[in-house]
Amino acid sequence: MNDARATSAERKDRPQRGYSLDGHRVEAGKIAPGLHIVATPIGNLGDINLRALATLAAADVIACEDTRVTRKLLDRYAIAAPLTPYHDHNATTARPKLLRRLAEGAAVALVSDAGTPLISDPGYKLVRAAQEAGHAVTAVPGASSVLAALTVSGLPTDQFFFAGFLPPKQAARRGRIAELARIPGTVIVFETGPRLAATLADLAAGFGEREAAVCRELTKLHEEVRRGMLAALAQQSAAQEIRGEFVLIIAPPATAEPPSEDDADTLLRAALARTSLKDAVGEVAVATGLPRRTLYQRALALAEEKNREADDGAPR
Repeated sequence: MNDARATSAERKDRPQRGYSLDGHRVEAGKIAPGLHIVATPIGNLGDINLRALATLAAADVIACEDTRVTRKLLDRYAIAAPLTPYHDHNATTARPKLLRRLAEGAAVALVSDAGTPLISDPGYKLVRAAQEAGHAVTAVPGASSVLAALTVSGLPTDQFFFAGFLPPKQAARRGRIAELARIPGTVIVFETGPRLAATLADLAAGFGEREAAVCRELTKLHEEVRRGMLAALAQQSAAQEIRGEFVLIIAPPATAEPPSEDDADTLLRAALARTSLKDAVGEVAVATGLPRRTLYQRALALAEEKNREADDGAPR
């Protein structure tokens, strides 16, 4: 039986694994069974930490987005642990297999192509399922493009909201931007090169004149952080052919007034259209600072109102 199907009993008889660092071989001790969430470098492979190397070397299997990308990291440090793909397109079938491995007592490491897993990838569902099945879930923290960009942006860091990728279609994107404009803190979004100029223009229209930072190639040789007002950054981007992925940091509103009930209702309706009631309440609570209990009661009322409207419009 190969490593990818090893049970906890087989792990006891397996020799220690290790990794190479600066020409020296380091043996990695055994790690506890369970799911290990391992952050990997976002660009510079030298940013891996010692605990991450030891965890990856000792894992029975490493679940990753793209085996080719993760293999480059493992080859750099001479780690021989087996890889298995886990990404948006195969998560439905791959997740039960990983859960079976965990049930057998395996140590499973989860990594993304770069940075901290679960940030804009399907790892959340695996973590939730593992916890519900009673398996230990451990974080091995490290690099994160979100925090790296925030720290070099020169913008306020005391309150921030990560919104992930905005919708690709303009109408939906502008609607989401209208929701984010009410948040009384720094807003962080991801974007791709081909959509960068259009997104910056929509952000300028929806947010007004705010400072922002456009970050790319973080930790790499050609790292770039452009700072300025949103409209100016949009014009600069429109005049250039830009590739890759970007982290956009947008300053909070100049005057952050407490959100009104109408504002809270608007945010709740938009969130309820995308996610569960519980998650919608949590999202709006983070965005507005309003009490979760108040928002939960309001969300229930809005959901009931929507159900009544649906019933009234149903054919008799």
